[in-house]
Amino acid sequence: MQDGILFLAAGNLLPAVIAGIFGLLVGSFLNVVIHRLPQMMQRESDNYVAHESGKPLPHTDRYNLVVPRSACPKCHHQIGALENIPVLSYLVLRGKCIACKTPISARYPIVETLTGVLSAFLIWHFGSGWAGLATLVFAYLLIAMTFIDADTQLLPDDLTLPLLWCGLLLNLFGLFVPLSDAVIGAAAGYLALWSIYWVFKLLTGKEGMGYGDFKLLAALGAWLGWKMLPIIILFSSLVGAVVGIALIVFTRRGREKPIPFGPYLAASGMLALLYGKPILETYFSFAV
Repeated sequence: MQDGILFLAAGNLLPAVIAGIFGLLVGSFLNVVIHRLPQMMQRESDNYVAHESGKPLPHTDRYNLVVPRSACPKCHHQIGALENIPVLSYLVLRGKCIACKTPISARYPIVETLTGVLSAFLIWHFGSGWAGLATLVFAYLLIAMTFIDADTQLLPDDLTLPLLWCGLLLNLFGLFVPLSDAVIGAAAGYLALWSIYWVFKLLTGKEGMGYGDFKLLAALGAWLGWKMLPIIILFSSLVGAVVGIALIVFTRRGREKPIPFGPYLAASGMLALLYGKPILETYFSFAV
């Protein structure tokens, strides 16, 4: 963005459009993060176990978010620049590999479109100043975590912890809430789900959620403050319950099969970012 596009008030179309285009490009990169980060974690774990056991390392090739180049998983055709234009390439190729015609998952254009649309809306809603730019980081990390958790039931520390620290650092300057609210929000967010986890485990002998969920709610509390935590927990629990019941009824998903909670926390965190303050004001106006 040029200097003239930065620090404009909410409701300006031009920075929102530029943010939307930028978001499409970021969405393409997020697809790489969603696909590769869990594999990077698994490879690191495999190498650690092999090293501690005195066995040869199973993974010695470079594998990260940049190397190797993206390729078709079936025919290994390397994806060229013209095949990697967000959304447009998928439509032109009709959702198939240009070399072997293997179908490409619709997940890729969905993530790109979601990231682009959300980027445009956030800059429209918050403006293109520090708050608006910060919300883009917030959204990008949440999108990556949502799809990773949906696929693997994992919320990587490489994403949850940067989100947590970013929230605390930004609120050091009171960007969204006072620092004291952010610190209490981080601690309360972690302890809230940690407590639920242990109560559930003591009563049932089972683990109801993972530690990544604790860290994600702590990160949301660091960004939005402790007052938003009840809204986030309520929204995520209601949506999670409805979706879980629907999956059991309509897809015959077994009750014993875990349902990731991270996507519902992420969606509720985004709703709280956008509309949490009006919701709280409305609630207190009726409560008084």
